Amino acid sequence: MAEAVNWQRFEGGLIFLSSAVLYWHYAEMPWWAALLIFFAPDLSFIAYMFGPRVGAFLYNAVHIYAFGAVVAVLGAIWSAPLLVGIGILWLAHSGFDRLLGYGLKSPAGFTITHLGRIGKQP
Repeated sequence: MAEAVNWQRFEGGLIFLSSAVLYWHYAEMPWWAALLIFFAPDLSFIAYMFGPRVGAFLYNAVHIYAFGAVVAVLGAIWSAPLLVGIGILWLAHSGFDRLLGYGLKSPAGFTITHLGRIGKQP
């Protein structure tokens, strides 16, 4: 299991770096807006107010790689550079989370992820 987790964290790092290079090369928005958009997926934590099942579902829905990729591709298809930038930053956020060991959440609890437990252990 540990080796698989290391590979997934490495993959997250590659996604983060690739997205950062894409953003740097293609996106045009102020740095402060990029910073806000980069951290926006973490607002999904609010869904945990409705319980761990709803919280995990919404958190995972916006933290899968496909979410950012689809937004970026739709922006490219619609010739919407802002949407491309948002998608790339969203993808970068998901990769950064994985790199740090924050995986997709389990409905059993916020600290249980597909990469193992996070936070202080009892």
